[in-house]
Amino acid sequence: MRNEEDAPAPRRSDATKAAILAAAREQFAANGYQAATIRAVAAQAGIDPAMVMRYFGNKEGLFAAAAEFDLRLPDLSARPRREVGAALVEHFLDRWECDETLMALLRTAVTHEAGAERMQAIFATQVGPMVARLCGETGAAAARRAGLIATQILGLALCRYVLRLPPVVNQKRAELVRRVGATVQAYLYDD
Repeated sequence: MRNEEDAPAPRRSDATKAAILAAAREQFAANGYQAATIRAVAAQAGIDPAMVMRYFGNKEGLFAAAAEFDLRLPDLSARPRREVGAALVEHFLDRWECDETLMALLRTAVTHEAGAERMQAIFATQVGPMVARLCGETGAAAARRAGLIATQILGLALCRYVLRLPPVVNQKRAELVRRVGATVQAYLYDD
């Protein structure tokens, strides 16, 4: 029987990588891809910039690692159909407000090809299959619905959290969920 003393200690390199990735996500979220620097990431992580390069090679490699993202989409199949659009908007608002990675990816996607490709892949591989399950369509039809949903979700995030447009920032969350949720609902189920 093993005791706690026999359990392997976390490797210091794992902690260093985690610190680098946390700092990178904050830097990319705050400054976008172009303005974020290896030096700033290293300074925030409390390490030498050479360590960032050692683990991730270059800024592209660092971004790729920092941009790994699971939307943690909920299983909405048990919800009443009329509530699905609002529930999806509510989920995305929670994700935008709780995780710097998605914000970093959005800021980067508007100015950098790799960021745009990563965002496209996330929505294609995570939102697309969810939409297919919910609406019972596959292929191009489900992809079209997922793309329209992305216009609302990404547009809302861009206006509320990046551009900080006052009418959108000042809008009560429940009102955003109701209004944007109705549009998402239509994209999911209307013919």
